[in-house]
Amino acid sequence: MAAARDLAHRLPLTLHLEDIHQMERMADLPRRLDTSGAPDAAEPKAGDLAYYAPWGNLALFYRDGGSASTGLVIPGRIAASDTDRLATAGRITVEAVS
Repeated sequence: MAAARDLAHRLPLTLHLEDIHQMERMADLPRRLDTSGAPDAAEPKAGDLAYYAPWGNLALFYRDGGSASTGLVIPGRIAASDTDRLATAGRITVEAVS
């Protein structure tokens, strides 16, 4: 997926987070990701690293998002052990793991 490759090329990224709807932490990116070939909508789950194309920001879900959202792309996931810590995180560094 183009968005995952584009995001991976930017890592590591240090992000300043704000809480949205008590289910995700959101951060602005310096520039938009390439979403070519991505599905029109995605249903986020806890642990998803998501990109919201209409706003150009990254979201890290610490709770399930409920229903599918148009413009939401899921280019990756965070380690399951880190999901609970996201609820109060103010700043994180996102790195790729193999």
